[in-house]
Amino acid sequence: MKQLQHFSHPKHPLVFSEDRIYGEVCWGCKEPILGPSYSCKKCGRYTFHHKSCAELPLGLLHHPLHPLHPLLLFDEKRSEVYKEFGNCQVCKENRWEYCYGCFRCNFKLHIRCVHLDHPLTLLCKRITFTCDLCGKEDKGMPYVCNPCGFGIHRTCAYCPRRLKVVRHNHLLNLIHSLELHQSNSQLCQLRFLKVDTDYGLYYCSRCDFAAHLHCATSWRNMEDINLLELKEEESTESKAMLENVDSKLDQSIDLEICKVIKTTVGEDETKIATEIKHFSHEHHLKLTDEVPNNKICDGCVRAILPPSFYSCVKFNCSFFLHISCTKLPKIKRYPLHQHPLTLTYEKYGFRCFACWQWCNGLYYNCDNCNYKLNVQCSSTSNTLTHACHEHRLYLSITNHKHKCNFKCATLPQTAWYYQHEHPFTLCYTPEDESGEYYCDICEEERDPKEWFYNCEDCSYLAHFKCRYSHKINFTCETAHLLNTPHPHPHPKKKVEEK
Repeated sequence: MKQLQHFSHPKHPLVFSEDRIYGEVCWGCKEPILGPSYSCKKCGRYTFHHKSCAELPLGLLHHPLHPLHPLLLFDEKRSEVYKEFGNCQVCKENRWEYCYGCFRCNFKLHIRCVHLDHPLTLLCKRITFTCDLCGKEDKGMPYVCNPCGFGIHRTCAYCPRRLKVVRHNHLLNLIHSLELHQSNSQLCQLRFLKVDTDYGLYYCSRCDFAAHLHCATSWRNMEDINLLELKEEESTESKAMLENVDSKLDQSIDLEICKVIKTTVGEDETKIATEIKHFSHEHHLKLTDEVPNNKICDGCVRAILPPSFYSCVKFNCSFFLHISCTKLPKIKRYPLHQHPLTLTYEKYGFRCFACWQWCNGLYYNCDNCNYKLNVQCSSTSNTLTHACHEHRLYLSITNHKHKCNFKCATLPQTAWYYQHEHPFTLCYTPEDESGEYYCDICEEERDPKEWFYNCEDCSYLAHFKCRYSHKINFTCETAHLLNTPHPHPHPKKKVEEK
């Protein structure tokens, strides 16, 4: 037997009944009861409730007519409460029924008036107004609700009530305000700019994730999925792809990306792949710890450093892969793109859409829109802890006016220069206080505010641009074949004029 402890009758629980009853009026809405109901079996009359009225939530958040404060359910018939409030803000009456009210503002709505959908009408006259949804002042023709005095931009009128963004696992709900005691989030998690919590925003209450209206509805951020196919608050399939935990995805990594040929057992009795066949290379690769000088990985185009890596079994084939590069997932999601990306390999060249550099090696490609990301850029997360700064950095789409951009965040901490025998380390502050700083490669002056590379063995200092006199994300062998900004798929040679 289903029971409910109700605020209107604290002495006894209300008991649910499927039986149809006649001649009784709901204590909540004052309408006749013609179906299932709740009532007190001991007290009988004056305790009957419609099922929907008995199960009303005790509070409402972000109601469009009063978004600043929560509305609490109360009984208008109680004399001590009745004195606190005036008439209902919608029907302008007192009907002695259940209401939702804000005790701070003397604001009241009958339960039958709470969910009335007032139509918005286009005002065919240009006026200066402040949009009640986004909070921006504008001059134009707004959509208005005459009974409530509610007015919004025409663009804001088409904001969906729920949507899914690429950078978050759950659906976001459109709310009309957010009190600071309900949330610690005052930053838009898509652009990391301050959110005005007195106006509309998209919000996930599970994760305290907030976003500006126009950031969430941007084509860059909105995920390209059918919301009707989602189950309740989130898509299980979408979440699995975002976290790379889908079982089928794991199988595709083993079968299509990297096939294990030989294994051995390590000291901790775990299997170690000593020979593999990777999709990016025509020959088998063997595990080795003999680190060659001045060699870089053909996958991520970063320096080959101890302890172990894979190299081609052919003596005259110079192909190397980090162990971590052989374990890259076949499919992954990127925080700033709405489609899944697939791991691919390009020997001669492609343009990365994040750092805008010419690259080669392993990269992630979008089959829908040909969006490309090199391995370094695809590995960036929403937040970054970098040695150059004491605070966390947030990944964000911004304009091109900043001197420092995304590619600086992906500069390798350790790198080789093809005309030097030792590795270089990336440095962020001047090496001394002499006031005179020069590059040992181009022999020109260095700006002390700019980063540089340093060989600690030789005290050999260089601009990071000079260290990458060839393409920054190209293997040296391929870079020498490129002498134009647009790479060509075949080697070039000098031709003597006759």
